Amino acid sequence: MALFMVVLVMACQGQPPEGTGQKEADCPMVSQGENQSCVPTEIKRLITLDGAVFEYAIALGLEPIATVPSNFQAQLPALMTNAENIQNIGKGEQPNLEAILGANPDLIVGLDSHQSIYPQLSQIGPTVLFPFEHSGQWKEVFASVGNALHRQAATQSALAAYQARSTDFRTQMGDRLDNLQVSVIRLYPDGINLYLKDSFAGTVLQDAGLARPPSQNISAVEAQQKFGNPIQTRISREVLEQADGDVIFLWTGENTSQGNEEAKKRLQQLQQDPLWGQLRAVKAGKVYEVPSYWIGSGPIAANAILDDLYKYLLGEN
Repeated sequence: MALFMVVLVMACQGQPPEGTGQKEADCPMVSQGENQSCVPTEIKRLITLDGAVFEYAIALGLEPIATVPSNFQAQLPALMTNAENIQNIGKGEQPNLEAILGANPDLIVGLDSHQSIYPQLSQIGPTVLFPFEHSGQWKEVFASVGNALHRQAATQSALAAYQARSTDFRTQMGDRLDNLQVSVIRLYPDGINLYLKDSFAGTVLQDAGLARPPSQNISAVEAQQKFGNPIQTRISREVLEQADGDVIFLWTGENTSQGNEEAKKRLQQLQQDPLWGQLRAVKAGKVYEVPSYWIGSGPIAANAILDDLYKYLLGEN
């Protein structure tokens, strides 16, 4: 760590002086909360600190040189393009500061969950961290990132394309939307959670015109008050009927291989449970296991969910 701090000081001392007209033209200032950083108009060496902002960057047509990878990236081909050329700078929410320094970034972008290391990051390079309370706010956060990174047109294009697909899905579904409730559940190694109205997947279902069961049709504000979590809640086996719907989408993805195995075992146990067999979606054969991009956070994952809706509800491959 001492070596890192020495190298960091030397790197900072080697940065060009601020305030020149050329610097202001090439790197206009962006304010984010109490912090202010310059964001280059031409971003060449972008580092993203988490999977969410990595997805935003790809959707905006940028090519990060390094990121903290997330497991669901491998399920989305658009996020795996040139993956072998993207440096891994850490695991989970723990980016490696020495690796970031060595990558010589001209911009570092992440979420405000990294606020505690902002002082160190901002010494390495211009750093912008975005507020992100929960995944249901993905459109607002994506728009903020696009604006800050001077990619307003790309942001509008991505959101418009997503919205057009959502509208097309609603049109094709027609009257079938009137009597269809879609349940979304996640199996953890130690329990079953319902994903609610304002979760990431919930917002995509709303845009697609799909209704939710009463147990899941709960807003982020109400869910925070009732459950202490704005997007999901744990249920017990005794109230398994709250997981029911005309259709059930479920996933088991976890952050480790051991967690994945345990969640899969949980699914196998659930499938043998008589209470599970009584659910109308189970009886109708309309339970669909989907990848964990259903807990994504950007337009690429949102379009992947729409792909699943087209596939399972309209029979399109």
